[in-house]
Amino acid sequence: MSAWRQRTAAPFDPEKRPATGSRGMVVTNHPLASAAGAEMLAAGGNAVDAAVAALFALSAVEPMMVGLLGGGFAHLRLPDGRHTVLEGQGNCPQAVGPTTFAPDPAAPPGALDAVGRRNSVGRTSVATPGNLMAWCEMLQRHGSLPLADVVEPAIRHAERGFFATHYLADCVTECAADLARDPEIARVFMPGGAPLVAGARVVNAAYADTLRTVVRDGPAALYAGALGAALADDMARHDAFLTRDDLRRYRTHDLEPVRCDYRGFEIIGPPPPCSGPLHIGQMLRILEGFDVGALGFGSTDGVHLIAEVLKIAFADRAAATADPDFVPVPVARLLSRDYAAERRARIDLARAQSWSPGVAPAEGAHTTHLTVADRDGRIVSATQTINSLFGARYMVPGTGMIPNNYLYVFDPRAGRANSLAPGKRVTSSMAPIIVLEQGRPRFALGLPGGLRIFPSVLQATLNLIDHRMSVQEAVEAPRVWTQGYALELEPQIPDAVADALRARGHDVLRVPNVGGGMCAIRFHDNGDMEGAACWRADGTPVGVGGGHARRGVRFLPEVRRD
Repeated sequence: MSAWRQRTAAPFDPEKRPATGSRGMVVTNHPLASAAGAEMLAAGGNAVDAAVAALFALSAVEPMMVGLLGGGFAHLRLPDGRHTVLEGQGNCPQAVGPTTFAPDPAAPPGALDAVGRRNSVGRTSVATPGNLMAWCEMLQRHGSLPLADVVEPAIRHAERGFFATHYLADCVTECAADLARDPEIARVFMPGGAPLVAGARVVNAAYADTLRTVVRDGPAALYAGALGAALADDMARHDAFLTRDDLRRYRTHDLEPVRCDYRGFEIIGPPPPCSGPLHIGQMLRILEGFDVGALGFGSTDGVHLIAEVLKIAFADRAAATADPDFVPVPVARLLSRDYAAERRARIDLARAQSWSPGVAPAEGAHTTHLTVADRDGRIVSATQTINSLFGARYMVPGTGMIPNNYLYVFDPRAGRANSLAPGKRVTSSMAPIIVLEQGRPRFALGLPGGLRIFPSVLQATLNLIDHRMSVQEAVEAPRVWTQGYALELEPQIPDAVADALRARGHDVLRVPNVGGGMCAIRFHDNGDMEGAACWRADGTPVGVGGGHARRGVRFLPEVRRD
């Protein structure tokens, strides 16, 4: 019997409701993508088939967040209990180096902007993409259905169209000035020159044809074929960096996950260049010295403590976390209890502080997430992105594909852990985690949101373990965030708490939301799965229950009587 016990109520009311299933669960940030995954489970496929189908579907119906030309991490738990991470992050083209971009002197503290926005918008911001290769490899290694089957829902939605949600329409409006500059992307998302509205049908027939090419040729279509040629030749026409050779060189990586124990639970997630789980582990090490539950959810002391450990983590992340092929990341030091004790001893619960890095490299915001599980023990927690809303904010002519703007994640200044270098992988704040208790899966979760991802996952983890919330409460609970400057608070944090935090020295900033839509699954002792998604996106859990008829069922012949 689990030692974990759910509390009876949270100090807020969730807006959405969870779903349950005994045979499978799919939670994504769009109902059509969740339906695509559930369709694979209903057809006899497994969680990997469902996850890959959902990712392709998301590339059609949530195009501002994810696409074939993006990158990400897929954290898998296999039926035998093994955990593996398939990394398909973008990396710097060979023509990009530490002085490629000029840092913008007018950028705010902590920003990575370059002069002329050359690292954030347009073709010069595009890194070598990894998503398509990673999705196809995940399906080939661990799936059971053919590529044509899992891509079919995405083709259907791209060709026939789907109705825009308010969320998609708002994202288009936010980026309208950039989207209007490119006729290809404007044709789809700004019909008649104005941002599309909720309820409008979105059709991208060129993308449907691109997906058919992927079904026919596999990932080679991009990395050695016609799709790659279209991408690279367009780059050359605009004096940008990505070349056919960059595409041919690209490889995914299989990684061993990072693990950290916390109050009887084991938190597992991708390692660097994914920074999220590493720094979640670092913060949990510090927090295990406090009675977080006794401080109370959303209390002044509780929020203050979270803010201080976030500042510690971000200071260390900036100093020492990057692609481990280029920077020797001090993983053991960051996760050590001795180092946690050093940092913990400096925390003052009565006042806010500025924090500098405590480590150095060792010697030697827009994304999507899905969480999928099946009854055989497979779990996929995957976070994927094209980086900013609508990535580089243009479409590759004739393909319907939206490239990433991943070069905006690198530091445009030379001499930093995360400076640009040819072939260097993007450092990510993603945190697709799976939480075990006594060796058995208890929770799996993740979300989009750039630098706000791993702080949000930390808070959800505390909600589940320390505050004993239900999974629906945990994903919807009000969040906070800081990396050392303003302390962002969501609206549900009471004004009295905000005022008390200001009195302790925090620069409090009210924001509509911190991070994006969280997708989570809780695994019950009886084998049921409970899926939950939050109000910050179009997230929808779909559970699969029931099953086939019992063997031996017979229909007796009808007897006709006068």
